[in-house]
Amino acid sequence: MKIYREILVAIDCSPVDDFLVEEVSALARQLGARLHLLHVVHSHTLDQERFLRAESALILDRYRQKLESEGIAVTVVQRSGEPEREILQEIEEKSYDLVAMAAHGHSLPERILFGSVSRSVRQNISIPLFLVSPDR
Repeated sequence: MKIYREILVAIDCSPVDDFLVEEVSALARQLGARLHLLHVVHSHTLDQERFLRAESALILDRYRQKLESEGIAVTVVQRSGEPEREILQEIEEKSYDLVAMAAHGHSLPERILFGSVSRSVRQNISIPLFLVSPDR
């Protein structure tokens, strides 16, 4: 089995992030891996961008502090744009071993309407994807 040392964790600032961080932190502790917490700010106006960036910075910092208190090395990355595009760009630009993200379990109409970031990422990456479902 491959040892994962650099794990990108896509955080969307929703309630499922707590479950995702709990799962991936257990993996990171076992492997001695560094976690890279990524949030993509998806906004339509400059004011919305500023607000969402500030809100997500607080959330990411809370996770960073929690993980560091558990002895896990963490970096925080914020990007702006379309989530799937920015996640894929981040993966292309850096040397990650694994990507972790939550699956929200949208219904078929919601998937058609909103799309699926995890599906798009899964179809377009060459590294393993650790997809966590809080509905297990």
